[in-house]
Amino acid sequence: MGSSNIRLTRMGIILIALVASVVLFYAVGRLLSWHRYFDRRVDMKELLSASIDVARRGGDRVRTIREDPRQMNERVKGETKEGAKEMLTAADLESHRIMYGGLSKAFPNMKIISEEHDDSSPLTEPYQPETSLPEVSSLDFDITVPLSDITVWIDPLDSTQEFTENLTEYVTTMVCIAVKGKPVIGVVHQPFTHETTWAYVGHALSKNLQSLKDVGQRSDLKRIIVSRSHAGDVKNFITSSKLFGENIEIIPAGGAGYKTLQVLHDKVDAYVHVTAIKKWDICAADALISATNGQMTTLKDAVINYSSPHKVAGSSNGVVNSDGLLVTRHLARKRRDAFVEEFSMWMLRRKTAKKSG
Repeated sequence: MGSSNIRLTRMGIILIALVASVVLFYAVGRLLSWHRYFDRRVDMKELLSASIDVARRGGDRVRTIREDPRQMNERVKGETKEGAKEMLTAADLESHRIMYGGLSKAFPNMKIISEEHDDSSPLTEPYQPETSLPEVSSLDFDITVPLSDITVWIDPLDSTQEFTENLTEYVTTMVCIAVKGKPVIGVVHQPFTHETTWAYVGHALSKNLQSLKDVGQRSDLKRIIVSRSHAGDVKNFITSSKLFGENIEIIPAGGAGYKTLQVLHDKVDAYVHVTAIKKWDICAADALISATNGQMTTLKDAVINYSSPHKVAGSSNGVVNSDGLLVTRHLARKRRDAFVEEFSMWMLRRKTAKKSG
């Protein structure tokens, strides 16, 4: 049986090399183009403006639905670990579609995490959010951030339980912009008072925050605001501790956004939450507190990471903070440390009592 040899001429080798070069050039170009698109830089002034706009528009829809109870369509969507009902209404979903849809349209491929998930219906009101609101466009900063560094957390309706009870003073819509896990922009809108509180940490504050008084640090801890669902737990801790006096006032309230605003405006000395809480409930509030020289930490005195869920270590899904909250603005460092230490001891005694019981 004969054998045959395939011989490449010099011209053939050159042609193959040229084709390979073209293919490689095309592949590298596509890769670089893809990288540039998904890691393009985002104008933070535009993102702040859009965040304020969607929070207000979502809030408008929340208010409209509350004014016509026939539109509420309230139901139970689940329970918390502690057994409290988690409510869902048409207002939650409509606000979600507006806020999530608006930000997605203005900033394609941005990582946005919302409390609600509803892909079954189109946007109630598709629109391009305003990226140059007068209150923002006049600000004196020009900052851009890589898209890949940004995670957006939105709560289309904070305090749904109270919303169903028509306790509208507790209701907020919230947007938070985290950069590399750190909350840098927070927007908390109160639909029923038309008040919007926002901050870009280190750069800008809404007018209602610019007038805050700096009263310095203090050791007083006389008014503590807590969730309506576990006011008893905090009261048990306070009354069992020698750290506090007898005249501590425990104020039950709804909504993490609302409770943080009470701390900001010095209506309470601290906001304490002793159970697990979702990050879309607290991210915007965390940014506001940071921008006004306050502190939001877990009850283990740790800062909270708001990176995309898959990037967060130590959590089953990355959207839950399981270690409670301590939010203060003027409480002295030593007093905070003593509070955290005392709470840890109380929790240990509580666990020991349960085991022995």
